[in-house]
Amino acid sequence: MKPSIKSLLVLFFAFNVILAFAQTAPQGATLYENVRVFDGVSTKLTPPTNVLVVNNLIKTISAKPIQIPAGTTSTVIAGGGRTLMPGLSDAHTHIWLTPTMDEILKGDVKQLNAAASATAKSMLMNGWTTVRDMAGPVFQLKSDIDSGKAIGPRIYPSGTMITQTSGHGDFSAPEALPRSFGGPLSIGEQLRISSVVDGRAQVLTATRFNLRNGATQIKLATSGGVSSPADTPTVHEFTADEIKAAVEAASDFGTYVSVHAYNIESVRRSVEAGVRVIEHGQLLDEPTIKYLKNKNIWLSTQNFEEFSAPYTPFQIHKEHQVVMGESNVFKWALQNNIKLAWGTDFFFQPDGVVQNIQLSKMTKWMTPARALKMVTHDNAQLFALSGPRNPYTEGKLGVVQEGAYADLLLVDGDPTVNLEIVADPAKNFRVIMKDGKIFKNTL
Repeated sequence: MKPSIKSLLVLFFAFNVILAFAQTAPQGATLYENVRVFDGVSTKLTPPTNVLVVNNLIKTISAKPIQIPAGTTSTVIAGGGRTLMPGLSDAHTHIWLTPTMDEILKGDVKQLNAAASATAKSMLMNGWTTVRDMAGPVFQLKSDIDSGKAIGPRIYPSGTMITQTSGHGDFSAPEALPRSFGGPLSIGEQLRISSVVDGRAQVLTATRFNLRNGATQIKLATSGGVSSPADTPTVHEFTADEIKAAVEAASDFGTYVSVHAYNIESVRRSVEAGVRVIEHGQLLDEPTIKYLKNKNIWLSTQNFEEFSAPYTPFQIHKEHQVVMGESNVFKWALQNNIKLAWGTDFFFQPDGVVQNIQLSKMTKWMTPARALKMVTHDNAQLFALSGPRNPYTEGKLGVVQEGAYADLLLVDGDPTVNLEIVADPAKNFRVIMKDGKIFKNTL
């Protein structure tokens, strides 16, 4: 049946009413008055300043009074001389891996998804507005956060960590046959935490699997690790050709490969194969740090702590090796001015405040202002390596600048002088804003 002229006219006028409303709908605005700004780059705070947020972007920054645009629904926050700074970012975390290993191995996906959602909310409420997730099935959670169905930080997901048989991400039972020999999927593969692969063809498939699911970058394990059962941080994993396969597939999609690697040989083999980011690197020497500088490679590292029970004696020994190397690596990285990002490798830690505590300890190697720059502006530069796969391009991340995303913290005190402030977010982070929305306001 053809629609009548009358019904077409009704639809036409209804469409125009909706369009007109969309064009004139009031914008949301938040005005921060009398704040001192850490912009993510400078070493000192600004004099008293005003910052206007319209919708999800920073519109105006001025020492003079700012007029709120007409037709906006507005919130005015009296800063009282507090510090306004970018939200914090973690370049290496695992939102889906915060339950204990025993809970993960039970494989209750519903329970694990609920735990991941709670972890994401905890991270945001502790001031972490962006994270790079480096292994785990967080694609649906990211989608839910971006659409407003869940609360949490922006997520740059990697999907499964790609590992070789007996590698860092292979948690198969020792006697289990590899899949190539007719064996079953390991528990890590069943839960989409890891992909256990061997040879160029399987590496290509695993990489493309993650890209199909929405990975913004690819992660390989090219050395042994601490938590894994069958290797040590000194082991070299994947051949050069296998690593190149991942690099080629990721490059075809406009993004990069980041590798879990602690030791010299694994790092150099990875870089020569085209890898652009090294995760960890605590067992490197100074010539290799200079090599990373000359090759324009990012080092995304962490400040780890010694392990104790319930970790096994083998894991405790391996962690000790890593911790003993980290001070030299931080020293050499800063002396050689390499591209340095920071994360926590946050996992098996249900208390999200551990991220804040680990950040506060970075003054062992650098000034508070340098540490804050690293977890705001610098991490954001690393995230941008994902190129056309970057899901957040409307504004800049990690800075307080006009046109940047309004991911902001209003903080008691001056964290560029006293980094201990960040260790107690419940007390010291008075306002938490992400994407122009206020999630906490205790003023």
